Amino acid sequence: MLRCGRIRYTNDLPVYAAFDAGAIEYPGTLHADVPSRLNAMLVDGELDLSPISAFAWAQHASELVLLPDLCIGARDEVVSVVLVSPRAPQELDGARVAVTRESASGTNLLRVLLERRYGVKASYVESDDPLAEARAGVPALLIGDVAIDALHSMPAGNVYDLGRLWHDWTGQQTVFAVWAARRDIYDRDPSGVRACMHALTDAYTWSRSHMEFVVAQAQRERARPAGFYENYYAKLNFTLHFAAQRGLETYCRELHAIGAIDVVPRVFPEVLGVPA
Repeated sequence: MLRCGRIRYTNDLPVYAAFDAGAIEYPGTLHADVPSRLNAMLVDGELDLSPISAFAWAQHASELVLLPDLCIGARDEVVSVVLVSPRAPQELDGARVAVTRESASGTNLLRVLLERRYGVKASYVESDDPLAEARAGVPALLIGDVAIDALHSMPAGNVYDLGRLWHDWTGQQTVFAVWAARRDIYDRDPSGVRACMHALTDAYTWSRSHMEFVVAQAQRERARPAGFYENYYAKLNFTLHFAAQRGLETYCRELHAIGAIDVVPRVFPEVLGVPA
């Protein structure tokens, strides 16, 4: 059985809730963790297949097989990746910005936006509690459920949605995570990789017709105002279709422009076909 990762935030539930419900059996083991930890485990060989941040995939594209059909991103507003700052982004030249240790894609998207869109360079300092820093008036990048907490507790004028900033600038969708397998694992066990990915896409299809279950599970994990999760999941995109691939390709080009990656990888998902 392949060792597989799962993001430990409520934003992954539309992909994984069917397994939690027992509606679909996953043909592998699942390890839940924050994105940065899953990135490291996949690259280091502790996982065989996992969601991985778009930035980490771009860094290690030669070692990984980009898998089709699924991603985690947004058409425009993403809600759960935000900059909280008492100063506008264009005023952050030389500023200290507290960043979460949990997201490589979010941190580098913020770098791209500040350097390429606004022409400013900030100093990024990893923080164990960026929300506390944001509440103390320090510009901070927040992701996942903590970012959503900030939306409900911080002044609206201080919260900048990175998905919206990106879309307003490029016209493209954001892609924060993709699914990938280690290339050595795919070469050795392509049928196992296919089986896992087909289970994931089947699970996402199940969730789309059982959103009341997904929302109820999200509420049990992290209670939000009525209607929040319905609106939140409607804003997210879980399909690695052509528009998402274009957004990922643009993101990779911008990463290269700021020197964050050495080579712009080809955004070309593997065609897996039907498992034998």
